[in-house]
Amino acid sequence: MSDDLLPSSLFEEPPDFLPPPAEAHFVNYSRTHNSPADLNGIPSIHLRLVGKSPLWGHLLWNAGIYTANYVDSHAKTLIKGKKVVEFGAASALPSLLCCIDGADKVIATDYPDADLLYNINYNVEHLPIDKAIKEQVLKVEGFIWGNDVSSIRDLLDDRYADFIIMSDLVFNHTEHQKLLRSCKELIRPLADKKDRESGGKCLVVWSPHRPKKEMVENDFRFFEDAKENFGFDVEFVEMVHWDHPMFPEDPKESEELRKRVYCYILRPTW
Repeated sequence: MSDDLLPSSLFEEPPDFLPPPAEAHFVNYSRTHNSPADLNGIPSIHLRLVGKSPLWGHLLWNAGIYTANYVDSHAKTLIKGKKVVEFGAASALPSLLCCIDGADKVIATDYPDADLLYNINYNVEHLPIDKAIKEQVLKVEGFIWGNDVSSIRDLLDDRYADFIIMSDLVFNHTEHQKLLRSCKELIRPLADKKDRESGGKCLVVWSPHRPKKEMVENDFRFFEDAKENFGFDVEFVEMVHWDHPMFPEDPKESEELRKRVYCYILRPTW
């Protein structure tokens, strides 16, 4: 049969062949850790999440809520007047709170995917604080871990960040070295080599979503690498049990492990 005789529509997919992309959805985060005087009239934040993302930006993770609470409850010492970078921001909830809590500059970064960056910009634009403050303080940047950090430094108006936020990123085992390299290049070094509090801090919050022994071991290896290969001082802050795991449909026998939220602080030693 001649190709000329084949109907032109033979290889076309019918309109309903693929399901429509998932629509963006919204969640509400209620602030619980600041006194009323610190709320700037914003008791809660209405967050837009992408409909579906292979990069997992469509979820508000337990670790993300913990991180948001941590930012609010430590704003006076860690955020106010500081320069902040968030990696893997997704909805950028911690970055939004840093802006509210008086950071000098906040750079919310994520993989340079159009949907993810649009979503972050949407949440920035709809954050109900003075527009001039947002434009001055809060910036959104596509960034791939391990790449040149010059664009972030330019946005910081400085070489360094005082505080780097990493919420639920350590599950990405193949990217540990790249992520730590970017942290080391951006975090502010010690002003006094005898005072470990005189430099910047990296907040690392995560949950073990894949409960197989080797996967959990690889999660923890992030902190071994941070200390042994990148020279960070590693402090375990706490482990809390959330009231539910992220994926309740997963096997019940691993639920106790998957409910855990771990918090660590990395400090430069250089």
